Parts: sequence; structure tokens; C-alpha cells
Amino acid sequence: MNYAIIDIETTGGTKITEISIFIFDGEKVIDEFTTLVNPEAYIPPFITNLTGINSAMVQNAPKFYEIAKKVAEITKDTIFVAHNVNFDYNIIHSEFKDLGFDFKRKKLCTVRLSRKLIPGLKSYSLGAICAAENITIVDRHRARGDAEATTILFEKLLNLDDKRVFESFLNPRSRQATLPPLLSKDIVDGLPTKEGVYYFYDSKGAIIYVGKANNIKQRVLSHFYDKAKKEVAMCLEITNITFKETGSELLALLLESSEIKHFFPKYNRAQRRARESIGLFAYEDRKGILHLAYNSLKLVKNPLIKFYNNAACRQFLEKLCEEFELCPKYCHLQTNVERCFHYQIKQCKGICKEEEAVEDYNDRVLEAIASVKYEADNFIIQEKGRSSEEIAFVLITNSIYRGFGYLPVNGIYRPKDYKDALLMQRDNGDVKRILNSYLKNEEITLTSLGTEFENINFEENVLSNAFN
Repeated sequence: MNYAIIDIETTGGTKITEISIFIFDGEKVIDEFTTLVNPEAYIPPFITNLTGINSAMVQNAPKFYEIAKKVAEITKDTIFVAHNVNFDYNIIHSEFKDLGFDFKRKKLCTVRLSRKLIPGLKSYSLGAICAAENITIVDRHRARGDAEATTILFEKLLNLDDKRVFESFLNPRSRQATLPPLLSKDIVDGLPTKEGVYYFYDSKGAIIYVGKANNIKQRVLSHFYDKAKKEVAMCLEITNITFKETGSELLALLLESSEIKHFFPKYNRAQRRARESIGLFAYEDRKGILHLAYNSLKLVKNPLIKFYNNAACRQFLEKLCEEFELCPKYCHLQTNVERCFHYQIKQCKGICKEEEAVEDYNDRVLEAIASVKYEADNFIIQEKGRSSEEIAFVLITNSIYRGFGYLPVNGIYRPKDYKDALLMQRDNGDVKRILNSYLKNEEITLTSLGTEFENINFEENVLSNAFN
């Protein structure tokens, strides 16, 4: 059995600047291929500082399509080996895919093999393992130097393998080759197949990603199979995963949104903004026409919904215009015009040209406003709990989302009972959109509440044991 032990250097993205391949037959190196590669892309200064490779060095080097045949031939019928194998493999796979070729090889990761066969090290970076095993790396962070060191390490691991670890890693049913290199398989095996929120951690214990899922294990594994650049980069950092079961998708969505805003994970971008600053509101002009407009929250007393920036608000307004056939002029999306552009393409009924009755137009504006508000001021959404012995609830009072919690089934509860079981959370635009979408599209158990909830002080520092 031959092994292709590979290391690549890149632009910091998905383009290769150098590649080195050692063909190892289990006893000795029988072939080698090393070359610089013209990435046809910019090489950032920080990459040059790390590898020493700059644009001038690769200017006359072969492009990847010129060496692709050689790479395919030399690695044919071999097992692809690398340190953090998924990184090198996915980059090379991507380069071949761009050429219309499907590059497939069995894989082995020297990080994961080292964790099994050389346990107890503080770090499993190539530099750390080689230092621990007295392996000299000549020309660190250059493809040939790192590939040669990886080959020496691989030979040591092969000689240490008296428990058939290699065989288990190559088993087609094994997930070892697809798991992040720094993550224990036992952690993945311990993940539940239920609804909830999961947390990815890096080597420093920082949360780098929060996600929600109807099936936590299945969703987590999907990250490991994803070939997107962001997913590959994230997976290389994952050292641990924790989770919280929620019992329902709605509670998972709400908890995910809250946790992203609390931890600001580096790989969550969509919801990690800290503070909303724009408010959507309605007003009536001298002609009696209802406008939808937006402004700074400091100038909007009772916003219909809050946004983080003008762009998000405008995007939301555009969808309202389309859904309820509103006029962009009176939604402040098109300014300084006599009539809106939508009138010309038959998407506005002509309120801006006095061809539609004000009352008819205002009715649709009111429908749009109603679509972004809760149907009642005080209500509970009842969901299934984390087990058959409990129910979950989401509480809204005075049209404000208060949070969610869990109670035993078949109970009769007073306002104080809900408050004591509540996991307090903040109301915001993301939550409002989650709840409005859920209320509109799902068959739910919704219980309207009386005014007895209106006088409860939910601003107290309530500490819930919902997840203890």
C-alpha cells in the first residue's frame, strides 16, 4: 500500500502557491514531486511573512492546470495523507473541480492518528509533535519541508500502530477521516439526535460558532462534510462541542439567536450584531395616506419593529411592499419622485398618481402593519418539552417577548409559576421575525392570557434553572 504524503501552501484562500508530494510505501520514499504554483491570485503580505513565498517567486511557476495531470498520476491508487488532511484535500479537490475533474482519494490525517497513538500532548500542531518526537523540520511553512517532516512522523505512527488504528481510520464506515482533526470522536458520538442548540469551541475554550438543529448530531456532521471555505476553516479550529436540548425547533431558534448575541462567535455573522438602531413606524400625512417610514430609534417612540441598520430595514420594507402591493414612494423607498417606479411596471395600484382610493390603500397598509405585530398583547405558545414529562412555553406580555421555560405536564399554572420557570431573554427584531414567521406558518398551541400578566415585573434579574 502506497501513501501520498502531501503538504500545500496557499494564498490564504483556496489557491495553491506550492505543493509537495512524497510517495511512501510503508518503508521508504519511492517518489517525490515538489513545485511552486502560480495561483493567478494575490498573495497577501501576511502569507509571504509566514511562508516566504511572494508574487515574484511564482510569476513564472506552472499554473495548477499545468501540473494537475502529474498530481493525479502520482497520487493514483495511493492513500492521501496530510497534517489536518481535510484542509489540503479540500483545496486540491477544489482546484481539480475548477478543471472539471473529480479528484477522489482515501484519506488519513496525521493529527488524528497522533492523538490516538501519541496521546497526552498539549498541542498537535506539526511543529509541536515534531518537537516532542525529535523530528527536525527543515524549512518550516514551506511545502517540501513540512511534507518531509510529515513523512517521518507518519513512519513513526505506522510503527506505533499495534492496535490497528490505521485500519479503523480507513474503514469506509468510520467517520475518522471526516471529523475535525482536533476533535475527539467520542464527543461526536455523544451528541443527541434531538432539537436544540450546539456550540463549537476552539483550543482556547472560546465559542466560535452557535447553531440550531432539529437533529443536533446530523446538523453537526453536515458541517464536517461541507466544502465551503468558511466551514473548512472553522472545522480546523474545533476542539470541543457542547449542546443544549430545547425540545422544539422554535425554542432552538430563539435560544440560538440569544446565544449568538451573548457570545459573539467569530463564525456567526448574520445575528451577532450588538445593538439595534433603526425603527420602523407609521404615520398619516395631510392627505390621509398612511406612510411606512424608518428613522433612528432615538427619534421613534413606539417602533413597529427594530433593525440593526438602514439596509436591513429597507430590505424588510421592500418585501412588505411586494407582499401587500404598497407604494415605494409612501414607504420612503423612492424619494423625490412624483410617482413611483413600481406604478410603471404595474406593481403599484396608483396611490401616488391619485388613481387609487386612499381608504383602499390604507387598508393594505394596516394589513402590512398587522403582519409585523403579534395578534394579541398577552399570550403563551405551548411547545413540546425535552421529555414526555414536561411542556415548553414561550411567553409574550404587553407585546414583548419575555423568554421561554419548561413546566411539568398536566399542571394548572398561575402567572408567578411561569415567571419562576422563565429563562429571561431580550426582545429584539430578530426574535420578532422568528415569532411572527412561526405564528404565521405553523399549527401551534397558543393560549391568550388575561391582564393578570401585565403587572408582573419581568425586568427583575430572574435566574432560571431551565438548563441546569
